Amino acid sequence: MELPIATRTLTGRLGPLTVAASPRGIIAADWWVDADDLRNGLRRRLGTSIGPPDAGADARLTEAVGWFQAALDGRPDDADGVATDLADRPGFDQRVLAAVRGVGWGETASYGEIARRVGAPRAARAVGGALGRNPISLLIPCHRIIASDGTLGGYGGDGPHHRGGALERKRALLLREGRTVRPRAT
Repeated sequence: MELPIATRTLTGRLGPLTVAASPRGIIAADWWVDADDLRNGLRRRLGTSIGPPDAGADARLTEAVGWFQAALDGRPDDADGVATDLADRPGFDQRVLAAVRGVGWGETASYGEIARRVGAPRAARAVGGALGRNPISLLIPCHRIIASDGTLGGYGGDGPHHRGGALERKRALLLREGRTVRPRAT
């Protein structure tokens, strides 16, 4: 059975963001990937065939595009009405991503604070792992999660060559929200 997926690439000052929706909600959003790459990644992640969009996937994407564009333009907006599809994520990841989604515009929280919010106070590193697997960038604002010492911490990327750019994007997203976070001392 094919999962119908609708995609759209949006532009902003920090680069293109490609968003994908299933009939249940936003299933992926990633920086600097095109729609074909995102669909291929979803096929691997979900272990299923990805089909053309249906009315449900199109509707979910259309509902979310305004929110994503506002966020890319640096305008805070309420994301509560934007549905997500995280059914394939492990339970711990789902709890972490839900807690992170509750961190509002201009706010930050530490990895340890998120661990406490999900009832696993000693699992700050596991929270970092769950955020590294966050499939819906920007809507689930993992850029707002910082190290306990107040430094930037980590942020996405598929290896050292991507992390530098990803950390700069994290810093830029936080600055846009009025937060200045210092880099980790090396």
